[in-house]
Amino acid sequence: MKPIRVLIADDHALVRAGIRALVEKIEGVVVVGEAGRGNEAMDLVKELKPNLMLLDITMPDGGGFAVLDQVTKTFPEIRVIVLTVHEAGEYAIRALREGAAGFLPKSAASTELEQAIETVIRGEVYISPETSRKTLLEYGKGATKRDLLATLSPRQREVLRLIAEGRTTKQIAQVLEISVKTVETHRAQLMERLGIHDVAGLVRYAIIVGLIEVE
Repeated sequence: MKPIRVLIADDHALVRAGIRALVEKIEGVVVVGEAGRGNEAMDLVKELKPNLMLLDITMPDGGGFAVLDQVTKTFPEIRVIVLTVHEAGEYAIRALREGAAGFLPKSAASTELEQAIETVIRGEVYISPETSRKTLLEYGKGATKRDLLATLSPRQREVLRLIAEGRTTKQIAQVLEISVKTVETHRAQLMERLGIHDVAGLVRYAIIVGLIEVE
């Protein structure tokens, strides 16, 4: 398999060095560039086409959220994990709404960075346990149903669509070429994320947000 190409964007050189040292210990991951300013980060994104970006919120010459907005709109295939000293839930909420695939406070353990990278590369969304439960509760209160759809990974959306089409767990596993147990895990995650506790509710949700059409 090709290595996962990572771009680090943070305005502190020592922080970048520390993150780079941690990332380069992860098998199958390579750091292809570093940026200390927002405009520099965007230039490197265009030049290097990384698979993953580790992005600090606070940077000069285009803040982290401005960079996040540009990357997710122009290069949607690039996964972005927001790294920040700001642990408040509203930062995680905004990061999710603006397209981040992950949110990780810099106070997190080094092993969590590897977990976050593995999670988002699989196409899923990662939120640090430090903020996840509180953040998702806050997010759910102020989010529209379509906002919540944006927080689902591509695979979770596929599973939701197939559930809404009336497919059985076994059929979904066959279509997606995954195990029945994995389908069940995705379904449980969908229910937790969306605050829905039965299959009928998932079907109604998929119809409301336009994930499937009803004839």
